[in-house]
Amino acid sequence: MPQPTRRRFLAQAAAAAAGVWFGPRGAQAASPSPNLIFPTAPRERIAVASYPFRNFLTGGDPHPDGPPRMDLKDFAAHIKAKFGINKIEPWTGHFPSTDAKYLEEFRTAVEKAGAHIVNIAVDGANSPYAADSNQRARAVVFSKQWIDHAVALGAPSIRTNMAAAEDGSPDENRAADSLLRVADHAAAKTVVVNLENDNPVSEDPFFIVKVIEKVNSPWLHALPDFANTLASASEQHAYQGVDAMFAHAYCICHVKDEENTEAGKTVHVDLARTFGYLKQHAYQGYCSMEWDSPGDPYQGTARLIEKTVRLLS
Repeated sequence: MPQPTRRRFLAQAAAAAAGVWFGPRGAQAASPSPNLIFPTAPRERIAVASYPFRNFLTGGDPHPDGPPRMDLKDFAAHIKAKFGINKIEPWTGHFPSTDAKYLEEFRTAVEKAGAHIVNIAVDGANSPYAADSNQRARAVVFSKQWIDHAVALGAPSIRTNMAAAEDGSPDENRAADSLLRVADHAAAKTVVVNLENDNPVSEDPFFIVKVIEKVNSPWLHALPDFANTLASASEQHAYQGVDAMFAHAYCICHVKDEENTEAGKTVHVDLARTFGYLKQHAYQGYCSMEWDSPGDPYQGTARLIEKTVRLLS
């Protein structure tokens, strides 16, 4: 195994002091369970997702005013300069490349900024519960590839998605079978895998909880999103779902205070209630700011950070 450079050694030492775990550089022996060390200061628990800034990043939709788009590898330094936050959660749609050279450049840029990637939000097209076994196999391979990319980037976790299947409704057994194989690969690489309540059809929070419990792996956890389910279901279902997901959450959640529905209605999150679930379940992981409403994502993210620091205190 190559010896760490002085720069990388100093970055790792600083990360340890801040309560951050660096992901492995290569394949490791399977571990029985993850053992991430999280910071306790409220502001240090905050990360910023790249998704709200999709109009400003390579791979996203162009901003109507047409400013130059930022390369994802520069996002960490940018967020640190704008918000004083040194943790990011990049989205796969913003990666201009996943070849080894780019991933090394990305990791180096993040370390140079004194920042950390705490999770990678991964979106694929294939469903892990599709009736078609070939599609399920492709979904598994895709998630495994991003686990390997997380290793290269030093990220301790990924959020993989459960895309809806065209050939059937959500199937707990098929999903669990696929995700068990993903979780086994994650264990071998010491990378945590998370499932988010995003797609209202395939990622209902209670379906996710059933799948996680069926897989029963310490490497597969829930990623509670504060608003996604609220935008597509009743308040009772949404809040109970987030509560159920926090019982299985470990290292990452998505903080939003509002969300737009497909009908154009804006739903507002009761943040005090949702952070109450977080505290009831003794959740110690990161809170990723994923402001997702019309308007300026910089102002929206700044407000979310302020609210989150107050409610975590």
